[in-house]
Amino acid sequence: MLTIEFLFLLSLLGVTYSYFIYPIILLVLPKHNLLPKNDLENNTLPFITLIITAYNEENSIKEKIQNTLETTYPNEQREILIASDGSTDKTNEYVNEFSDKGIRLVEVQERKGKENAQLSAIKQAKGSIIVFSDVATRIDKDALQQIAHSFQNEKVGAISSEDRFISDEGEIAGEGAYVKYEMWLRNLECSVNSLVGLSGSFFAARKEVCEDWSINVPSDFNTALNCVSKGFIAISNPKLLGYYPNIKDESKEYPRKLRTVIRGIAALFSTPQVLNPFKFGLFSFQVLSHKLMRWAVPWFMISLFITSLMVWDNHILFALIFIGQLLFYGIGLIGLISKSLRSNTLIKLPFFFIQVNMALFHASILYLFGKRITKWEPSKR
Repeated sequence: MLTIEFLFLLSLLGVTYSYFIYPIILLVLPKHNLLPKNDLENNTLPFITLIITAYNEENSIKEKIQNTLETTYPNEQREILIASDGSTDKTNEYVNEFSDKGIRLVEVQERKGKENAQLSAIKQAKGSIIVFSDVATRIDKDALQQIAHSFQNEKVGAISSEDRFISDEGEIAGEGAYVKYEMWLRNLECSVNSLVGLSGSFFAARKEVCEDWSINVPSDFNTALNCVSKGFIAISNPKLLGYYPNIKDESKEYPRKLRTVIRGIAALFSTPQVLNPFKFGLFSFQVLSHKLMRWAVPWFMISLFITSLMVWDNHILFALIFIGQLLFYGIGLIGLISKSLRSNTLIKLPFFFIQVNMALFHASILYLFGKRITKWEPSKR
């Protein structure tokens, strides 16, 4: 029975590690702040290339371009490239309508995915700083100034935005507890060392960080990895915000999670050297804790439930943990059955946690059976 109890404790550790123990470890580590305090003068602003990746975005591309043109960064210090990933609708035609305003179309004939389209644009980029953005993401007028400001520190190789959601009425929606937690953890990571992943919809990097651009690894993770490889640090700027609407059709959220996790798992297994602490130091620990251990949580949850069932009558603590799981999963089931009750925070959090881990479990099974995401399909919002 000692073996089962040990497995129970190991499973409990696995469930709680990435969400609770890992942040506590980060909290006690020494901190740094790499964001400069002084703003840049206009005559010292770096030349910036902004790359917007699009695939069949005829309904949104004009609004995105207009939003970008409204940024207050000096026109002579920026260029805007639209990387069209084999679009078959009127996206390219609409982009060309803005050619007189300096918008350049980078047309990729064969659709090979987001990272390939970004690479095609990188090859044409003139800026020392390259900004990446999705069509669905809206940015503030001073966003490019915030980016330039962040890169004053020569240690900074990449900068990530923070996510904000927009309601159907066009107002900033209240942040969910999960998003707040992720943003808090991201800021905690960059205060200790470097981010392990950027906000894929809006981030920036030095051009030299983009030299080793992989079309097979998600660009947000690849950029963070390249930063550490080249001696830089990737950070988050709380003043750099990316706004995008919630997905209207909730049924599309689960497939989006599946795609994201499958691409993430594939990225990690294609770059296993990142887990070598002798080469990447603390960054390897962060990737292990934030990525690998997070993906393993559903497997630990299954193991914890089974072992709890086997040892619940051995000790009051085991019994309480078993009862707690029954209550937690029961509440999550209520959220699954009743959409109206799901708006209650006490029901929404267990439901969301279970849904996320169902997606992690499902994605890992699909990956083990050979599923790969080779083409980028932006979520319709």
